[in-house]
Amino acid sequence: MGAEEFKVRAKGDTAEEAFKDAVKQAVHAHGHAGYTGTIAEKLEFVMADVPENVDSVEYVNKLMEKGDRRYMEKWGPCGVVRLGQDMWLFFGLASR
Repeated sequence: MGAEEFKVRAKGDTAEEAFKDAVKQAVHAHGHAGYTGTIAEKLEFVMADVPENVDSVEYVNKLMEKGDRRYMEKWGPCGVVRLGQDMWLFFGLASR
């Protein structure tokens, strides 16, 4: 089986709330069979620390480009950065 990169924006007061909602929406859109290549395959996430004065989305793009193993393992956790007060960006690699 292969893997696919994903980036998903989700709203929530906390990263946990946003993650649960993003996974729920992906399962609804892609089914329960597994190997969807989406956030539906993830069980957990890890917060990525964005350096000061760096754009969060650009930072995520760089992490994905270099294949940062903290977030870009198809069986590991995905990464997340905060985009705003209640907006989060989850990213990673998921089994397909």
